[in-house]
Amino acid sequence: MPRWASGPRGQPAYWHEARAALAAADPAMAGLVARYDGEGLVGQGDPFLTLARAIVAQQISVHAADSIWARLEACVGTVAPPEVAARSQEELRGVGLTRQKASYLRDIATGFVSGDIDPARWQKAGDDAVIDDLLALRGVGRWTAEMVLIFHLQRPDVLPLADIGVRRAMGEHYGEGRAMAPEAIEAFAECWRPWRSVAVWHLWRSLDPLPVAY
Repeated sequence: MPRWASGPRGQPAYWHEARAALAAADPAMAGLVARYDGEGLVGQGDPFLTLARAIVAQQISVHAADSIWARLEACVGTVAPPEVAARSQEELRGVGLTRQKASYLRDIATGFVSGDIDPARWQKAGDDAVIDDLLALRGVGRWTAEMVLIFHLQRPDVLPLADIGVRRAMGEHYGEGRAMAPEAIEAFAECWRPWRSVAVWHLWRSLDPLPVAY
C-alpha cells in the first residue's frame, strides 16, 4: 500500500450504533435510516483520492463532477499522486478542470509525492487541527476539509453547513420545501450529536440515486 494511503477502509465501526441513535432521536431521520438500510459510508483508505474528488466537485453539480472525474481517470489511469503530478496543468485542464483546480491538484499531488503533505498525522489529530492543516493547502477550503474528515478519516460528528446538498435536503425533509438558513440547520442538528456525519450521509443519500463518495 502506498505510504499516503493511510486511513480506515470499509464501513465505520460506529455505523449501526449511530443509525439506531439517530432513528431514536429524530422521526424524520428514522425514515431515512430505514429507507437506506444496508448502505452506508465506506472508507477507501486513500486521503489523496478523497482530496482530489472533493476538489473536482467544488462548486459544481454531482453530475458534472462525475463526468470530469471519469475523464480524469481516462487521462491519468489511477488517480494517485505520482500519476497526477506527472501531468501538465494543460493536460489536466483538458479533462474539464478549471485552471485553478488543475493547479491545486498538481500542487497537492506533488506534496504527497515529496512527503511535504503527511496525512498519517491526521489520524491522531482532532477535527479542528486537521481542518487547520488542510486549510494551509492551496485549493482547500473548509468544505473540502470537512469531506476529508467525513470520508477519509470517518469522523462521526461533522456538519458541513456550506454543503449545498445538506441545505437542500434539510429544506425538503425539515423545512416544508423551503430553504433553511445555516444557523437553523446547526441548531436543529444538535439532536444528532455525536453522529452528525451519519445524519449528513443520509441527507445526501436522499438526493442522489447512488451513495455519495469522496
